[in-house]
Amino acid sequence: MADVVGADPLGEYLLKDQVVSRLVATIDSLTSRQVPAPINPVEPASGKFLVSGEGEDTVMSADNYTRYDAYVSLLQGLDNDAALDFYTRYYPLLQQAWEENGGEGAFNDRLLEVIDHLLATPDVEGDIDLVKPEAVYLFADPELEALSAGQKILLRMGPDNAALVKAKLAELREQVGTN
Repeated sequence: MADVVGADPLGEYLLKDQVVSRLVATIDSLTSRQVPAPINPVEPASGKFLVSGEGEDTVMSADNYTRYDAYVSLLQGLDNDAALDFYTRYYPLLQQAWEENGGEGAFNDRLLEVIDHLLATPDVEGDIDLVKPEAVYLFADPELEALSAGQKILLRMGPDNAALVKAKLAELREQVGTN
């Protein structure tokens, strides 16, 4: 993996314990309501979730977007051919982890399904209204709140970062889908 993303970013962001199993489980859960923290193979974005305003005028702060800049930059710098070589070489381990986690069929099919799901994330420009009925903030728009965990992550990183991630996912999807 260090050959694909570099040793420094790998050491900074990747949790090395059971990385293959965590990676497969996280990819699978991106279409669910949440990604359980214990399965995530990468360190969470640093800092707290920031809001602007209060009460009915609470919106997600644009200052949140910078929390994701390093991850987006890392993804942007990813060499697609090297990533495909890595994926092809270690696919048997990914497939094994997929089956051990209860997955059926080919992991590659599930990966493509998840990428398509993420690419279908709506593009939201402008402020995103929030509500806080209890301990955590929720999207005020029921359609946004009903999105999956992966789609909500894309919204939280801001429109510019989300566009970059979606562009890279489209590139990777094309390569993985034709492999």
